[in-house]
Amino acid sequence: MSSARGAGLPGVDTSQPLVLTLAPRATPEEVARLCALLEGAPPADVICDVGGLAHADLAAVDALARLRLTAGRAGHRLRFEGAGRELRLLLGLVGLADLLV
Repeated sequence: MSSARGAGLPGVDTSQPLVLTLAPRATPEEVARLCALLEGAPPADVICDVGGLAHADLAAVDALARLRLTAGRAGHRLRFEGAGRELRLLLGLVGLADLLV
């Protein structure tokens, strides 16, 4: 008899990740819209494409942190992909580098 669990988090459907794409400027309205989408979706893996962000600044970090908090509260597993060098450095400084793909 085996008690090993399958890969991934229990209750998280990893077969179809939810994909979000940030616009060049992550406005508060866009972040609120994406957070609402996360809150309304069943728990899943989430990939957030941040490659289109025009500036790696604290506003972008704030937007990503808000998305991470919302995703965690909704039971999602969030990863950011496409981050440029500057954004990677900023995320490392604020402790969010582990979310990068």
